[in-house]
Amino acid sequence: MHDVTLTTRRREEFIRLDDHLESLAAAYGWRDGLLLLHVPHTTAALTINENGDPDVPRDLLMRLAVLAQDSGYRHAEGNSDAHLKSSLLGCQLWVPLKDGRLRLGTWQSVWFCEFDGPRQRQIWVRHMEDFGVQRG
Repeated sequence: MHDVTLTTRRREEFIRLDDHLESLAAAYGWRDGLLLLHVPHTTAALTINENGDPDVPRDLLMRLAVLAQDSGYRHAEGNSDAHLKSSLLGCQLWVPLKDGRLRLGTWQSVWFCEFDGPRQRQIWVRHMEDFGVQRG
C-alpha cells in the first residue's frame, strides 16, 4: 500500500489525481493492472469525471450543495453536509493501468473531492497485477 498526500486549500474542491497516480506508477515500475484507490476520510471522496471543462467540477459541487444543504443537522462538528457528500460519491475507486498510464476515457480524470478543508489528506493506493489468462 502506498500513500499519496494532498494538502487542500479550500473547504470544497476537486483535485485532479492523474499525474500523481502516473508518477507513482513510474516510481514503482507498475505497467499494467488495476489501481485500488481508497480515501481514509469521512469528509472526502473520489470520483472519475470530466477533465476538459473546469465548469464540470464546479457544477458537481454546486449540485452536491443542494443535495446536502448545510443546515438542520445534529452532528456537533458542523460538517454533516461533508459526510453526506462523501457518502454519495464514495471513498474507493478501481482504475485500470496500461503501459504505466491510467486507462481512462478521452475526457475522464480521477478526482479527489474535498468537502471539509482545508486539510492534509491521504489517498491509499494499491497496485494489483493483471493476472488475466493470455490467449493466442
